[in-house]
Amino acid sequence: MLLADIGVNLGDKRFHPDRNEVLQRAREAGVALQVFTGTSVTSSALALELVLELDGQHQDLFCTAGIHPHCASDFSASSLQDLRHLAKHNKVRAIGETGLDFNRDFSPRPLQEKAFTEQLALASELELPAFLHQRDAHERFMPIIKEARDGLCDLVVHCFTGNREELFDYLDLDCYIGITGWICDERRGLELQSLVANIPADRLLIETDSPWLLPRNMDKKPPVSGRNEPALLTWVVRQLALSTGRSEEQIGKESWDNARRFFRLD
Repeated sequence: MLLADIGVNLGDKRFHPDRNEVLQRAREAGVALQVFTGTSVTSSALALELVLELDGQHQDLFCTAGIHPHCASDFSASSLQDLRHLAKHNKVRAIGETGLDFNRDFSPRPLQEKAFTEQLALASELELPAFLHQRDAHERFMPIIKEARDGLCDLVVHCFTGNREELFDYLDLDCYIGITGWICDERRGLELQSLVANIPADRLLIETDSPWLLPRNMDKKPPVSGRNEPALLTWVVRQLALSTGRSEEQIGKESWDNARRFFRLD
């Protein structure tokens, strides 16, 4: 079974000591495609640098380039140009992570909206899919993506943790839905477990968002205590199979095919 992890933060400092071992464990677990997430100009450049550095050993690595809503205060015409330059590399397969986060409000909301809108325009200009973040901002998020949708090839709502109304709003716009270890959480993930069967087979994507969101359904300790990593994507697959009534192999194949299609890798 081949798996695609569409959201890996491999540049995070928690991966510095054993990055090569992390990648090896991922391959052994069947995770044959990984996409490293860019969340600022600096981290996007680092993600691309890592992909190119590791390309000889792992040719199944790609990345995104974007500015997370937490970093929207740093967004400028210059940073947009930097993203444009990065995104022209063929290893950069999407614009993002971009969107709105009204939960923490690390950047003022008007600046988040400006950065989000301009990055969607960049995705449209470059004919790249968009990798999206939304937290406690659905009422503003929806009009923005609705207005931009006709000019965009594809969108994924990464790390979806929303309710039924939000899910169907995104599906009505033909968005892909990214599911993480949140679904494995017996405390917070119950609503998501009840919803995922509504995601069409051709719109499901899976991700670890590692080093965060360690699956809580694991029956053994992770390689590094408290840290998620791509090899643990299999536990997301296991819970999705239980929640949808489909086999793990079917979930794996569907999400693999969807990732190849979403990132234009076929």
